[in-house]
Amino acid sequence: MNKVMLIGNVGLEPEVRYVDQGVAVARVRLATTERGYTLQNGTQVPEHTDWHTVLLWRKLAEVVEKYVHKGDKLYIEGRIRYTTYDDKQGQRRYATEIWADNMEMLTPKAAQPAAGDVVSEPAANESTSSASEAAPF
Repeated sequence: MNKVMLIGNVGLEPEVRYVDQGVAVARVRLATTERGYTLQNGTQVPEHTDWHTVLLWRKLAEVVEKYVHKGDKLYIEGRIRYTTYDDKQGQRRYATEIWADNMEMLTPKAAQPAAGDVVSEPAANESTSSASEAAPF
């Protein structure tokens, strides 16, 4: 089973593009942080932040375009995808992305749907993606 659940803050304004036949795809940089703590022996374990690239498709991307901004807190459910590509210098690069199936906006704002609203992609859209969907950015 390939399932990821994240709660984090949006680090940059989301990028939204439209690919084949007007399909929306959004890319969100999400920061998740583990709080620091002190062990029983007095050892300090520092706070740790990880950055994730989250891709949202179709209706999820359209919701992101309208309502999600830098600093917002999101709950994301999805799956991990590993991709490779060659950069402009011809070097092989590797990327880890989270392809979101569900999103919940946790930051309350008057301009967005009420906090706690869940937005999901229908199960029928989970089919294998075309080559144009594999690298939208």
